[in-house]
Order: sequence, then C-alpha cells, then structure tokens
Amino acid sequence: MPDAGYLIAATALCSVITWSLRALPFAALAPLRASGTVEYLGRHMPVGVMVILAAYTLRDIAPAQLLITGPALAVTLGLHLWRRNAVLSVLTGTALHVALTTIVAHT
Repeated sequence: MPDAGYLIAATALCSVITWSLRALPFAALAPLRASGTVEYLGRHMPVGVMVILAAYTLRDIAPAQLLITGPALAVTLGLHLWRRNAVLSVLTGTALHVALTTIVAHT
C-alpha cells in the first residue's frame, strides 16, 4: 500500500487538475462576454436548437402518433408563446405527452 504522503499528493494533484478544468471555460469565455456575436448567439441559438430538435423528432412520426404528439406539441408551443418560459413549456408538453402515451397504452 502506498504511503500517506503519496496519497495526499495524488489527491491534491487530482483536486487541482479538476478545479482547473472546471474553471478554465469561465476564464476563457470572460473576455467574450462583451462581444456582440456572443450576445447574438446567446439570444438566437436556443430557439434554433429547439427548432432543429423538434424537426428531427417529428420527421419520422407515424400518423397514429399524431393523436399523442400533436396536442403535446400544440400545448408546448402555445404555452411558450404565452408565458415565454422554456422550462415551463417543455416540462408541461413532456408531461402531457407522457400522460397521453400512458392513457393510449392502457386502452
């Protein structure tokens, strides 16, 4: 078994490396916070990612699944346009989709 000094040094080294790797992105991105490009991407990229994910999800949907997915998608979209809260709309739409899937599966 390794001695205590070796274990303490290994633990300290692992701690320093872990902390450095977690702090590095924040230190590297700090100068970019004032950038207009980063501000634009931060404002528009989440919507673009959600549109791509929705299109990818809906591309192979069977007509029978539209009875479940359609209302969940409509509620998600409507709630997001009304409240402008992505977390609320996504969680509500997901919960409705799961509920409808469960209901249809048990009938």
